[in-house]
Amino acid sequence: MSISQFLLILRARYKIILFVLLVTVATAVVVSLLLSKTYKSNTTVIVNYKGVDPVTGLAMPAQLMPGYMATQAEIISSKHVAKIVIEDLGLAESVAVQQSFRQATQGEGDINDWLSNLLLKNLDVTPSKTSSVIDIGFSGTNPQFAAAIANAFANAYIKTNIQLKVEPSRKAAEYFTSQIATLKAELDAAQKKLYDYQQEKGIISVDERLDVERARLSDLSSQLVFAQSQTMEALSRKRNASGESAYESPDVISNPLVQALKTDLARAESKFADISQKFSRNHPLYQGAQAEIDKIKADLTKQINDASASVATNFNILQQREDEIRRALEKQRAKVLELNKNRDALAAFTRDIENAQRAYDVAMQRFTQNNIEGQSNQTDITVLNVAVPSREPSSPKIVLNVLLSIILGSILGIGIALLAELLDRKVRSSEDLNFIPNVPVLGVLPRDGLLKKKRVFGLLGLGSKKSNTLRLKSL
Repeated sequence: MSISQFLLILRARYKIILFVLLVTVATAVVVSLLLSKTYKSNTTVIVNYKGVDPVTGLAMPAQLMPGYMATQAEIISSKHVAKIVIEDLGLAESVAVQQSFRQATQGEGDINDWLSNLLLKNLDVTPSKTSSVIDIGFSGTNPQFAAAIANAFANAYIKTNIQLKVEPSRKAAEYFTSQIATLKAELDAAQKKLYDYQQEKGIISVDERLDVERARLSDLSSQLVFAQSQTMEALSRKRNASGESAYESPDVISNPLVQALKTDLARAESKFADISQKFSRNHPLYQGAQAEIDKIKADLTKQINDASASVATNFNILQQREDEIRRALEKQRAKVLELNKNRDALAAFTRDIENAQRAYDVAMQRFTQNNIEGQSNQTDITVLNVAVPSREPSSPKIVLNVLLSIILGSILGIGIALLAELLDRKVRSSEDLNFIPNVPVLGVLPRDGLLKKKRVFGLLGLGSKKSNTLRLKSL
């Protein structure tokens, strides 16, 4: 079929095309007017993604970054976020919503799931391909409700993002808590081994303790030498202060009481010598002087014995102190020898403690970091544009629908016209005769009325008008 034939068909069937076009446009207008108006509100959020893993603290590989925005869009479109919206706005508590739920599901199922499905059907999440911006749109019959739902989805997404960020940190903190308990037990066990070993061997540290014990050993040696010299001197004094030689002992002679008694004895003896020349033995003065001398001598003897005993006691004390120092010295020497023998073992225990402490400190540092992150409410998502109630409905768009109906109606009308032409084929130009077998063409005359048609029929030898019409229809 050529273009001219196609145009002739359209001109001949223009009534069908026009009728179909009018019906289509009218239908589109009626449907657009009957449809309820829908308003759409959009909230824009911006995502500043850092790409740091909360457990390991390492940055996410760059090849995983492109899928992050798509993942965030899926999160916004999830039932979890929708249920947070329902909870924040209290939609499930509305009496009208509950009645609609019972009418739609006969009371079966969960109203939150039913509401979330309805909300997600009207939700449109569009992440930007070249930036970190996500557009959250919601369509509804009420512009205020649509704006509130869009903003609620943005807020719920921020809450979910915080939860998704905080939850791994909390789980990591719980993991590190168990690890810290294990590492702490290992550290305590290593310290207990060292403590038990120190208690068993009597040491505290390796080098410092050994230096201290050596210094103490040297000090005890010096004390023992000094105590031995004091004991030897005390022994010599004890020997001089015992027996008959006590009266010549320097310790006894230098005693103030002994010196005073000797002075009193000399004075009493001088007095007695004077009285004995004047009086007889039976005279009271003579007997009194004699008794005074006896008393002073007895006191002097007692005091000399006390001084001698004091020297002996001092010797015993010094000897006892020497024995104690000697025993302490022997014990200290054994301790130093034991420290020298077990130095390597103590160093091994110390290294175990250092390793356990290092592992414990690292785990505690990671626990502190994740614990802080697990309690944080910070997010890398910011609301860029808040949704506001739309003044103009987003649908139905009558002008657009009319334009589309004109296009669709034109296409549909042309199709029906072509179909009608195929079902009732007619000769509309000389080109159509090329498709009729055994019909010669003698000439082509311009169309100027019925006379010209009769001439053409006559030239073709087709007979009367009625028979010609039947002939053409059969062709």
